[in-house]
Amino acid sequence: GTPQKYDPTFKGPIYDRGCTDVICCVLLVIAIVGYVVVGVVAWTHGDPRKVIYPTDSRGQFCGQQGTPNEYVFRLAAIAHRCPGIAGETVTLGWARAFTCRPPVSSCPIQICVSKCPDRYLTYLSAYSSRTPSELEYYQQFCVPEFKNLQKAPIEVLKDKECPAMIIPSTPLARRCFPAIRAKKGVIMVGNETTYDDGRGRRRNVTELLEGAKKANVVLETRQLAMKIFEDYTVSWYWIIIGLVIAMVASLIFIVLLRFLAGIMVWVMIVMVILVLGYGIFHCYMEYAKLKGEAGSDVSLKDLGFQTDLRVYLHLRQTWLAFMIILCIVEVVIILLLIFLRKRILIAIALIKEASRAVGHIMMSLLFPLCTFFLLCLCIAYWASTAVFLSTSNEAVYKVFNETACQFSGQTCKPETFNTSNVTKLCPDAQCLFAFYGGETAYHKYLIVLQFFNVFMFFWLANFVIALGQVTLAGAFASYYWAFKKPDDMPAFPLFSAFGRALRYHTGSLAFGSLILAIVQVIRVTLEYLDHRLKAADNKFAKFLLSCLKCCFWCLEKFIKFLNRNAYIMIAVYGTNFCTSARNAFFLLMRNIIRVAVLDKVTDFLFFLGKLLIVGSVGILAFFFFTQRIKLVQDTAPSLNYYWVPILTVIVGSYLIAHGFFSVYGMCVDTLFLCFLEDLERNDGSAEKPYFMSPNLKKLLKKTNKGQPDA
Repeated sequence: GTPQKYDPTFKGPIYDRGCTDVICCVLLVIAIVGYVVVGVVAWTHGDPRKVIYPTDSRGQFCGQQGTPNEYVFRLAAIAHRCPGIAGETVTLGWARAFTCRPPVSSCPIQICVSKCPDRYLTYLSAYSSRTPSELEYYQQFCVPEFKNLQKAPIEVLKDKECPAMIIPSTPLARRCFPAIRAKKGVIMVGNETTYDDGRGRRRNVTELLEGAKKANVVLETRQLAMKIFEDYTVSWYWIIIGLVIAMVASLIFIVLLRFLAGIMVWVMIVMVILVLGYGIFHCYMEYAKLKGEAGSDVSLKDLGFQTDLRVYLHLRQTWLAFMIILCIVEVVIILLLIFLRKRILIAIALIKEASRAVGHIMMSLLFPLCTFFLLCLCIAYWASTAVFLSTSNEAVYKVFNETACQFSGQTCKPETFNTSNVTKLCPDAQCLFAFYGGETAYHKYLIVLQFFNVFMFFWLANFVIALGQVTLAGAFASYYWAFKKPDDMPAFPLFSAFGRALRYHTGSLAFGSLILAIVQVIRVTLEYLDHRLKAADNKFAKFLLSCLKCCFWCLEKFIKFLNRNAYIMIAVYGTNFCTSARNAFFLLMRNIIRVAVLDKVTDFLFFLGKLLIVGSVGILAFFFFTQRIKLVQDTAPSLNYYWVPILTVIVGSYLIAHGFFSVYGMCVDTLFLCFLEDLERNDGSAEKPYFMSPNLKKLLKKTNKGQPDA
C-alpha cells in the first residue's frame, strides 16, 4: 500500500464526518425488526412450562390449570415392549418419566397425583383389604375416570385403570421416582429388598435401579447444589471483598506498567536466555555422562520407533540432537535481540504510553461494564426466544393398543376418538398424548426460525463488541492526537467517541460484525455436523470436516484481527468499513516486524498480569477460606466445600483482570496505529510536527523543529 500523505487539516479523530455503510445499517434495522417479530411470534405460541412441568397422558400439566396435583406418576413399572410403536422398548416408567416427552404408545400411562406413594401396596391387596381406607388411598394413583371401587381387580388391571402395585417413591423435579437407598452395601427401596409386582411374583429392588439411575444422579446433584448454595450464603461478602481486591490489583498493575514495563520485559528475555543456556549445559552433561556406556552409541535410525520414549534418553545421539536444537534457538533469539532491540524498546514505550492514556481517561476502565450489560441482554433475548420456539409445538396424540391394529401409531384427536371407526375396529385402542409437534407452516419452519435466532445472536453480540472497540479507539486516539497532552483533549472523549460511533458508523459496525457472524455460524454448523458424524465410519468425510473446521477457525481469527484494526481507523478517520480495513491492513503490513514484536510483548505482559493477579488473589482466598491465616482464623466462615468460594474468586478475578486488560490492549493497539500514521504523515517540521510523546521521539531520535515538545 501507499504510505499516508500529510493532511494539514487532520488534528486527530475527525468530527466533521458523514454516515458510512448506510445499506448495512438499514439491513441491521430490518433484521432487528424481524428478530423482534420472531420473538413475539415465539412468545405467542411458546409455553416454557413444557420444559419445566411434566404432563399426564392427556398433555395436561401437573400442578397447573387450578389443580392441586403437582406430581406425575406412571402406572407401569416393569420394562416391556410397547405394541403401539414397533421396535420401541421402555426401560422402567421412572426412567422415561424423567424426560420431557411422555410415552408414544401403550407403555406407562401418566397421571397427575397430589403426592407420591409412601408404601408398598398391590391393587389386589388393597381390594381385598377389609379397611376401605386402603383402596381409597390406592385410588388416587389410578386414572381420574376410575370411580367403581367394586370392579373386579382383573378387569381394572386389564383396562389399565390402576397400577398393579405401588412402591415408596420420592418426588424429584415434579416426578415420582423409587425411593432407592443403600444401607451397608445393600440396595433397598423403603426398608425392603424385594417387592410384590402385583402379579403374584416377588422381584428384587435392583430391577428398579436402571430406571432410577438418572433420578439418583439428579438427587445427588440437587443435594450438592444445596450445599454450594449454603456456602455462598455465608461467604458471599468475602467473595465480593476478594473481587474488589482483584479489581484494585488490576488497576495498580496497569498503573505500574508505566514504570515497570521495561524491567518486566527485559527480565523475561534474560530469563528465557538463561533457561535455554541451562538446557544446553544439561544436554551436554547427559551427553558426556553416557560416553562409554553399553548401547548408548546406537543411532536413532537403527533403534527405530519405540513406544517407550524413555529408551531414547539412554542414547547419546538424543542428547546431542537436543543440544543442537537448543543452541540454534539460543542463537536465533540472541540475533533477534540484536537486530530488534530498537523495536522492543518502541513496544515498551507504547505500553508505557498506554498506561498514561488510561490514566487520563479513567472512565474507559468502567466502559466494559456497558458492553457486558448489552451482551447479557443479547444472551437473554436469544435464550428466551430459543426456549419459546422450542416449546411452541402443539400436543400430538397417537393411537396405542395392546393387540394388533392397523391404526396403531397414527395421529388421533381425543375429542372425536370415541366416535371414530378406530374404536370399532380396535376395541382396546386409546388416544393418548404422545409428544409436542405440529404440521402447520409455522411448525414446519421452526428450524429456520431457530437458525435465524442463532444468526442474529452472533450478529448482535459482535455488533456490541464492535461498538465497544470503536468507542475506546476513538477516546484513546483523541489522547494521541492531542498535541499538548492532556490539555488539547476533548472534555469527555469517551462519550464523544460513543456518540460518533452510533450516529455515523452503525452501518460499518454492522458490516464488520455481519462478516464475523457468518463465519461463526458456519463454524457452529460444522461443529454440529462433526457431532452427528462421530458414529459414522466415513474417514474421508471426517478428514474433510476437520480441514474445514481448521480453515474457518483461522479465518475467524484473521477477521477478528482485521475488524479490530478497521474499527480503529473508523474511529479516527470516519471512513467506511472496507476502506478502513484496507488502510489498516496495508499500514500493518508496511510495519509487519513492529506489529509482531508489539503483539508478543503485550501478550507476555497481559499473561504475566493475569497470572499475577489471579494467582495472588487465588492463593490469598485459599489461605483465608481454609483458615490458615491466624489473624483472621476465627473470621473465616465454616463451609461444606471450601473450593466453592475459592473457585468463584479465581474465576471472578480472571474476568475482572481480562476486562481491565481488554481496555488496555485496545489502548495499545490504537496508540500503535496512530504512531505508525504519525510517522508516515509527519516529519517533525514546523508545518508537520510529530504528535508522539517525548519518550517515543527521543527513542526514535526525532524532534519537532521550531516547537517545544509537549
